[in-house]
Amino acid sequence: MNTVPAFQEPFVILEIGVAVLVAVFLLVFLAVRHDPPKDPLFYVFAEFSFTCIIDLTSALEYDGFASGFMEFYRTTGEPYLGTAYAIMMCYWDGIMHFFLYLLMVRRMSQKKPYRTVGIFWAGSLFANMVIFVPGIVLGKYGSEIRPAFWLNMPFLLVPIWGAVALFRRRRELPAVSPGKIERVQKRNLLLRPLDFLLIICLLGAIGFSIFRGFVVLDCPLETCLTYINKYEPYLKDPVGYPKVMMLLFMFYATPLLALFTYGLWTPGCTWMLDWTVYFAGAMAQRSLTFAERHICLPEICLFNLSIPVSPSPPVPVVPRRGVPAFPDPLPYRIPQEMWKPVLGLNLAYLAVPLILALRCTRNPAFFMRAAPEGQANHEKKYN
Repeated sequence: MNTVPAFQEPFVILEIGVAVLVAVFLLVFLAVRHDPPKDPLFYVFAEFSFTCIIDLTSALEYDGFASGFMEFYRTTGEPYLGTAYAIMMCYWDGIMHFFLYLLMVRRMSQKKPYRTVGIFWAGSLFANMVIFVPGIVLGKYGSEIRPAFWLNMPFLLVPIWGAVALFRRRRELPAVSPGKIERVQKRNLLLRPLDFLLIICLLGAIGFSIFRGFVVLDCPLETCLTYINKYEPYLKDPVGYPKVMMLLFMFYATPLLALFTYGLWTPGCTWMLDWTVYFAGAMAQRSLTFAERHICLPEICLFNLSIPVSPSPPVPVVPRRGVPAFPDPLPYRIPQEMWKPVLGLNLAYLAVPLILALRCTRNPAFFMRAAPEGQANHEKKYN
């Protein structure tokens, strides 16, 4: 496709992309036709693992570590893949999601459950796409949407179906005696220091989500103006991804964080066992954190085509492996003296849902249903 101009037309790229996805599916189907898997998600994982390598190749080429694979796709396919968010999203998909697909397929082959890992994957991929697709439409690339844009739709819709299918399956819970459940659920919050600390962190995350939502909505308060100019100028990048992400955090993550606070306070909230994992997957794809890092240092921001050029004279640089040098996107770079605290704050914001999910899955007794009256204290035995 790089060498045949007829294959580089926008509609032809879409047609070839669909044909490749169908061909991969047929190859997988034929390879297992003598012993077909009972789980339809196997075909999803096999298909998507192929596209993971495409995403990883795209990111490596944009960053100058490879060349000659997707040159045509930069201009006539999906030009927004050169943005900082999209590059880091492709790295996440090509590394983390690929690992999850291999892990889940292996567990399938060993007849082992993978429900928790699958819920984490569904949350991560859906969060990727629910920011990526609206960010394209609402951002500066909304007027440059090409037919290849529709190749993203399966990756937006399939995780929804996968999450519904996985949520309906039986939970993977350790055996816990009714007596232990009763004892754990009777403990006061002050006697559960980890839960107490997590509640404080969740309340802080709620405040941080609301604050950054106000920031991207151009709140005129001096605090918001200071933050967006001195701490996270990337939030005003016109590509659209930062604003979409912050608004999703404000309107959707905030209610979930509030519910998780309630779940840590009130015993027997069984939904905590699934939704914390799903939410942790969604937050784990925090490409914005790494996108900010991606445009922070001059040596790694040279290949980001999405950020307008600063009116100041560009700094001459030496490109990698023949990739053209682009001016330093100074207006949206985190100030050098601020990037460590900003990165630390974002990583702490990321760590809270991950720690919460680990707490719920590793020690689920507090969230399990209590035994009926008389069953935990052996009254039933004597009756």
